[in-house]
Amino acid sequence: MAVSEAAQRNHDAMFPDHHATLKVTDPELVDMFDNWAFDEVMRDAPLDPRTRLMVQLAAVIACHALSEYRVMLGAALHVGVTPIEVKEIVYQAVPYVGMAKVFDFLHATNDVLTSRGVGLPLERQSTTSPDTRRERGLEIQRRILGRRIDQMYAQSPKDQLHIRKRSRNHVFSASRIRMGIPA
Repeated sequence: MAVSEAAQRNHDAMFPDHHATLKVTDPELVDMFDNWAFDEVMRDAPLDPRTRLMVQLAAVIACHALSEYRVMLGAALHVGVTPIEVKEIVYQAVPYVGMAKVFDFLHATNDVLTSRGVGLPLERQSTTSPDTRRERGLEIQRRILGRRIDQMYAQSPKDQLHIRKRSRNHVFSASRIRMGIPA
């Protein structure tokens, strides 16, 4: 089986000059995967490359695929995902996968960014303070979920309400969300 022209074109657009090492040892699998991922999926689910790669970065963090993350991060930066957006993806992963898993991805992100000449730390993005983040987080949740969020808080067991409050504070308002949800 050969890689289709569309798959090769799409692969090269995201990963210029990248050659899969598995292409040598497992060419049949790589050809099947490339035809699926870079032709069929892209044809059937037309996301722009930036959005697609931001989602993929989050997904590989969630499954703790550090080596693949480094490859996908290079592609994401190549298609215009900004260092601030990349950091936000990593930061937003903390409440979902845990800080212990995110550490490796944060170090990998820093390594890739510095190897590309990006100065660290990046400019601070926080738009809240400890005094304002609770209310700002609730405002954003209401924009996303409507007044249903108030019902969710009202129905939370008392011994779990602190979890809702903490996740609202950190996930939704700890930094400016630059991926479509204005803070």
